Amino acid sequence: MTGQGVRWSAEEVLALAPDDASRRAGSKLSSPGPWSEAASGAGAVWGLCKGSGSKPYRTVVDLGGYGGDGGSDGATERGSAGGSALNGPGYSCSCPSRKFPCKHALGLLLLWAGDQAQAQEEPPEWAGEWLSGRRERAARKAAGGEAGRANSGGATGGAGSGAGRQSDPEAARRRAERRLRRITAGATELEERLADMLHGGLAGAEQGGYTQWEETASRMVDAQAPGLAARIRELSAIPVSGRTSSEAEGAHGSWPARLLSECALLHLLNRAVLSLDDLPEPLAATVRTRVGLTVDSADVLAGETGGDPGRDGSGRKVRDRWLVLAQRDTEEGRLTARRIWLHGRESGRPALLLSYSAGDRAPEQTLRVGSVIDAELAYYPGARPLRAALGERYAAPESGPVPEGGTVTDALASYGRALCDDPWLEAWPAVLGSVVPTLDDRGGDGTPVGGGDGRSGGGVRQLADADGQFALPIAPGTSPAALWRLMAVSGGRPVTVFGECGHKGFAPYTAWSEGKAVPL
Repeated sequence: MTGQGVRWSAEEVLALAPDDASRRAGSKLSSPGPWSEAASGAGAVWGLCKGSGSKPYRTVVDLGGYGGDGGSDGATERGSAGGSALNGPGYSCSCPSRKFPCKHALGLLLLWAGDQAQAQEEPPEWAGEWLSGRRERAARKAAGGEAGRANSGGATGGAGSGAGRQSDPEAARRRAERRLRRITAGATELEERLADMLHGGLAGAEQGGYTQWEETASRMVDAQAPGLAARIRELSAIPVSGRTSSEAEGAHGSWPARLLSECALLHLLNRAVLSLDDLPEPLAATVRTRVGLTVDSADVLAGETGGDPGRDGSGRKVRDRWLVLAQRDTEEGRLTARRIWLHGRESGRPALLLSYSAGDRAPEQTLRVGSVIDAELAYYPGARPLRAALGERYAAPESGPVPEGGTVTDALASYGRALCDDPWLEAWPAVLGSVVPTLDDRGGDGTPVGGGDGRSGGGVRQLADADGQFALPIAPGTSPAALWRLMAVSGGRPVTVFGECGHKGFAPYTAWSEGKAVPL
């Protein structure tokens, strides 16, 4: 045990890894061999790891009980942002890696998780300096935030400062109006483009290829509607992909059918943009988000989103004990997006934390999968609120229980209800309890089979209820490695699985084995 309370498990440590390569590399450094002076205490772990050079790498991990500044002192420090003094783990290593956390931090945490780092009251000077600096910055940030909130709510200040506060919202309002006019003009142009394509027939879409849509997408970017631009590029890729395999075609239709379906959704979004003033505010907020009109997280936490707390759930904070269900990084153009799914233990509400980073830096916000955090969340406005901003945290993370799962029918019903509020929704988070991964029937003997190269994830095609009555297909794009891990966790027995349920199937993200969360 440490100042953090419960010692983390190896699975919880590996859940912090940015990718599979880091998991493998970190696991190789989990034995005492390459380490010297490895110890833990005062809510931190530190040690020296032998590298290729003459000097060992200095590695220290702040376990998160004392907060973090959410920033970085160059390439040597990696922190986690959360908007409060109590924050996620932070990392410092003298190695040149830009990954977050690096393999040395993962190896050190695994060493500590295995109770192979000796207890020590005080860290060495080199580790203590970084820890003290990080925690002092967190304390100053927290104090500054409280002072800022107090000043913004008070009536003090001269006439000049008051005029400045009044002019900023007015200028922001004018900018928002100008941008909305550009987006409306873009939606009108896009409607004309869709009508021309449908009048000319879908065959022309295949002949024109990708380039015929790129100019339209670029104009949507110029109109400051990145959401519309992204949907146009997705639309243009459908005919270029040609006909799918017979198996996928049976499940999702041929490319003309898929193209027509996407055109209908894009048309619906265009009409919603053009009728924005006539929509209920929660639905209007969803439409604004879909076209790319984002809301600043600071405004969400301050309750300045214009939402109706009684209807869309935004504009108010929800304190709960949140179970961390999954954490995943995806590449979105030049950005890395990190999604963290939570479930309120008391409220029963799902939540999604979304953060981005550019270049080689990983997103700073990180939470251990399987842990529970006592914190406030503020939901972004929308007809079916899911995305949230992380507010104040009241305690260090604890190990969490296995979530209570539902049936396949429950997951489909939840997605259906969410789809009624947000017609453009691709999937909705769901926990499946007691489901069995079923194999591709080409195997015949029930053993894991692949596509001839042994890399297709054991031939897993669906997740079936334990009684075998209903099943969900595995969503396209699920990695073979994730399916192999799912098969290993299950061993042919029912397991609890978290993922996203949508019109393309179920994408599994986390499974639970012997009470421990296993990221897939």
